[in-house]
Amino acid sequence: MAHRPSGGASDSRKRPIHNAILAALPRKELAIVRAGLEFVELPTQTVLHDMGRPIRFAYFMEGGLASILHVLRNGKSVEVGLSGKEGFAGSPVLVGLRTSPSRVVMQVKGAAFRMSSKDLAACLRRCPELERRLLRYSQELGTQAAQIATCNRLHEVNQRLARWLLMSQDRLGGNMVPLTQQFLAHMLGTRRASVTVAAGALQRAGLIAYNRGEVRIKSRRKLEAASCECYEIMRRQTRRWQKEAR
Repeated sequence: MAHRPSGGASDSRKRPIHNAILAALPRKELAIVRAGLEFVELPTQTVLHDMGRPIRFAYFMEGGLASILHVLRNGKSVEVGLSGKEGFAGSPVLVGLRTSPSRVVMQVKGAAFRMSSKDLAACLRRCPELERRLLRYSQELGTQAAQIATCNRLHEVNQRLARWLLMSQDRLGGNMVPLTQQFLAHMLGTRRASVTVAAGALQRAGLIAYNRGEVRIKSRRKLEAASCECYEIMRRQTRRWQKEAR
């Protein structure tokens, strides 16, 4: 699916920034980076990167939810990471690599500032703080992938569903998460019937309300209690690194 540019580079220099990485840059570096940014709208199912394909653009997410998938030859996939306005898509470019090891697809529509891989490589040579923040975020994604793999192997579907909803809410804000059970089955690497049972259990317990492709989180506190330890492990490690990086 094609991206829909919205005004080009000149428009991008005027837009407010919500991406956490860009917003934290020193003014001088931000001015350098802005010159190469283009604002794009990203509808649901937009593929940002695909496995084994060249990475043409890097994306600084402004909203929505991007899912990082590992896809097998039979077409089955499992999610190994999530990225929202805290993050970035295009980590291999940071170390001089050209192709993507994963499929990165928009699961909830949003927007981003994108930059060509060539321009990003040039920016990194002039912007040390940008490079540091992108490398730190890549480390967070690696930790996220390892913890999700552990979670999918060791924990029950209802715990994994609670963990996924918490991660999604962190990135989207609010208490509504657009999704379908078929989509969740792919994300959690399980059967749709198992997701139906898990979602029903969370709904009966008063944690969520599910209706027509949308989940409303009714009790964040109870959802955290229903999740496995993986969510808290990831959140605690991110906070620890944020303190270390100050």
